[in-house]
Amino acid sequence: MKLYDLAVIGGGINGAGIARDAAGRGLSVLLAEQGDLASATSSASTKLIHGGLRYLEHYKFRLVRESLRERALLLKLAPHLVRPMRFVLPHIGLRAPWKLRLGFRLYDWFGRTPGLPASRVLDLADDPAGAPLKEGFGLGFEYSDCVADDARLVIANAIGAREKGADIRTRTRCVSARREHGSWQLVLQTGGGNREIVTARALVNATGPWVARTQETILRQKVATAVRLVKGSHIVLPRLHAHDRAYLLPNDDGRLVFAIPYGGDYTLVGTTEVEVSEHSTEATASSEEILYLCKIVSRFFRTQVKPSAVKWTFAGIRTLVDDGRTRPSEVMRDYWIDTGGRYGEPPLLSIYGGKLTTYRSLAEKVVDRLKSWMVVGPAWTGDEPLPGGDLGAGGVEELVAAIVSLHPYVSAPLARRLARSYGTRVWTVLGDAQSAGDLGPRLVGDLHARELDYLRREEWALTADDVLWRRTKLGLHAKDGEIDALRGILAAGKPAEKLAG
Repeated sequence: MKLYDLAVIGGGINGAGIARDAAGRGLSVLLAEQGDLASATSSASTKLIHGGLRYLEHYKFRLVRESLRERALLLKLAPHLVRPMRFVLPHIGLRAPWKLRLGFRLYDWFGRTPGLPASRVLDLADDPAGAPLKEGFGLGFEYSDCVADDARLVIANAIGAREKGADIRTRTRCVSARREHGSWQLVLQTGGGNREIVTARALVNATGPWVARTQETILRQKVATAVRLVKGSHIVLPRLHAHDRAYLLPNDDGRLVFAIPYGGDYTLVGTTEVEVSEHSTEATASSEEILYLCKIVSRFFRTQVKPSAVKWTFAGIRTLVDDGRTRPSEVMRDYWIDTGGRYGEPPLLSIYGGKLTTYRSLAEKVVDRLKSWMVVGPAWTGDEPLPGGDLGAGGVEELVAAIVSLHPYVSAPLARRLARSYGTRVWTVLGDAQSAGDLGPRLVGDLHARELDYLRREEWALTADDVLWRRTKLGLHAKDGEIDALRGILAAGKPAEKLAG
């Protein structure tokens, strides 16, 4: 049996972040994910890296400060995956203008970051941001936050963990875990049914919506932390406006819904908040949620949207630490690290709550807690870019120019997508290609065989969903015949360049 310092169950953003942090501090790490990396909640977010503007109303200043600090760090450490965006909030009278001005000034003050302009007041009757909106909207506010490729952020952390020596295993389920002889004994089972027993000095339960169930299974007792499972659904529509700003749409029920430019030709709208039972494992957008989001869009935009216009939907289940508030929308996106293990026992750390923005600081705190059981190196993830993030002062634009200059057969749109997806790892994707023919056949959209082989070899991609919806976001542009052909190539298990050729 192989002995690890730390075993992490769960390959979402928290699990991948913890694995990278721990491996970089000198620990031997195993990460086991029963599906694909980011296959659940971590690929079903609203794609935001933000401070949580609405938390200011509830005086959650610590959470806002931490989130805005992490926003600034991720802009620096993963500039290919995290980018600034301006958000427009039309005023509809739910909150007094003076209160909104005060909130935005406080948000600016907490989140002072080079490259992110301060908030400002808009006259939507004159500003281009008002053009896609219905007549009658006058006062508006504009502020800065960031958007991110959530699934690729998980992949980047997993790659970083592997580069530091971590053992990353996808399609591997932890069947059981028990304390024995001063360590954890884990039974792992692959998708093919093979089983293996490994041991670890510490165990982290980062299973997201399944965290309580996993903790109860391991400890064989009811957990004390009160949680609520909330489903958030999103719809993707044809592009609602031409400019590159996003909208924050306030609804009469107190919810704030985002409308964000997405994938070039589309607008992402979300999210809903519907409580689900602890037995829910898969999330899909209901017809009621789709209609709810369509009605909000139609209330604000000139374009009237019906469910038939929706191009794609996705949903995820979030674990919220129950703070006693009545409505899910009022529950904060804070996190709780439940640490179990008496003196002499190997620890179990279970992660409750959290959000995409604060994953790095959460991971740092989790690994810090292991100092009570083992020697752990100093914190480091706040200083080292994520894989592909070492772009230099020129950023993504300079990288795009370099790709087109060194590989003139690569179109500018493809160069931009590759730069945004892989950062400086794009050179590994392109490899020794000298011509368009070296990229191999085009398979789906602008995905060529060489990129597909990279995803399979370097990023644990096994299925069409892994490739099209999590790693490249090309599913929206895919045709049925192309998807079927891609499935055939993946099922064959051989290099795509040879098969497709």
